[in-house]
Amino acid sequence: MQAANIDAKWDLRITRRGGARYLQIVDFIERAIGEGRLVAGDRVPPQRSLARSLGVDLTTVTRAYTEAKRRQLIDARGALGTFIAAPRAELARVVDMSMNVPPPPAGLDFQDLLRRGLSQVLLRSDPHLLMTYQLGGGSASDRAAGAIWLAQVFGHVDTARLVVCPGAQAALAALILTRTRPGDAIVTEPLAYPGIRAAAARLGRRVVVARCDGDGMLPDALAAASADGATLAYLNPTAQNPTTHTMPASRRAEIGRVADQCGVTLLEDDPYWLLTPGAPPPLAAFAPARTYYISTLSKTLSPGLRTAYVLLPEGRSGDDLLAALRAFTLMAAPMTAALATQWIHDGSATQLLDGIRTEAFARCELANRWLSGIGQPPPGAIHAWHRLPEHWSTHQLTQAALAEDLRVTPSDAFWDGANPPNAIRISLGGVRDRAQLSQALRKLAALLERRPAPGPELVV
Repeated sequence: MQAANIDAKWDLRITRRGGARYLQIVDFIERAIGEGRLVAGDRVPPQRSLARSLGVDLTTVTRAYTEAKRRQLIDARGALGTFIAAPRAELARVVDMSMNVPPPPAGLDFQDLLRRGLSQVLLRSDPHLLMTYQLGGGSASDRAAGAIWLAQVFGHVDTARLVVCPGAQAALAALILTRTRPGDAIVTEPLAYPGIRAAAARLGRRVVVARCDGDGMLPDALAAASADGATLAYLNPTAQNPTTHTMPASRRAEIGRVADQCGVTLLEDDPYWLLTPGAPPPLAAFAPARTYYISTLSKTLSPGLRTAYVLLPEGRSGDDLLAALRAFTLMAAPMTAALATQWIHDGSATQLLDGIRTEAFARCELANRWLSGIGQPPPGAIHAWHRLPEHWSTHQLTQAALAEDLRVTPSDAFWDGANPPNAIRISLGGVRDRAQLSQALRKLAALLERRPAPGPELVV
């Protein structure tokens, strides 16, 4: 560092393994703002001075500052110089860490990606077909795109086994309709995605909970539920929502064996496999004749695509699934399905997924920094499961967080019955950028260290 030119706050080191050099500079600025080391009004070093200090080309710093301006981290004021920008005023004050969505990738112009994708869709498709009714299940091109996408998980995928659905929730509801009857039981783990309970309740099915250990659902508990008449089991075995736990391959093999022996159909909801380094093979690889495998783009690309792929069990037709889908949703929206197909075929989906992975890793590091010692998300997770200190109850903490303009999800949203775990789920992807997420996590960490305020809550 050249102390004469560079403030000590800019203690930045460029590393070979840190990714693109210009993004390392931008990430440093964003992280320093989030941690309070750089504040609005701090002068940004002149580009030539910073380039000399870091031992990089001037063009690298110029590119970094351009990207930092695009993210509204810095503000150029002509001859006065460049400064850390003031926080953007927003109408919505609450920082929402309750919704699981993929984080926006840094440095990727999503608007340009969307514009180019849609222009190619319109260029290559018949507009009339995009705006009219279509048979459900996706076109041949849509299913081919699904096969390409799932090849990252399974290798070769037969398009005849694929059904394109308008999101994972619609697929789950349709499969409940086709694989169970009113009053039947669906087996889940004690903590489970709320959507499965909501669908079961609305469709007149029961949810029964199978015992778990550190590896997930116990095979003998699944067998016992089957002996009591349950024929359908729901599992989210990779980076499970909400706990982030990943079921090991050995347990997946045991669950698959019990499903085969007992005639249980498995619904494998697997939205996070592509974000989880070293994830074991899916349950569908261990019990291919018993498993409906659901992969949604909502968690790996964008919820706005409303596209999910269902891989059918070996030897099973998708006619009953399509019939159920037509009963309440008719078809996937042709325009968004076509956009997903275009992005997968032209490589944009891979580019977006890579950016989301990188961003998810960086956000997990932020969570591990601020929430250390209680519960840390694994690399690549887009949510964290955080057990609370004894002096906080889940209700107290979520209410106190909301008073601090932070929204998190209490454990009872995932729990059926009394005495839910004293924990919260913190979603890392829905916050606009890392600086805002870092500030929110730091505020949450400070709140966790305090004790609940005594006395009645203020009512206005």
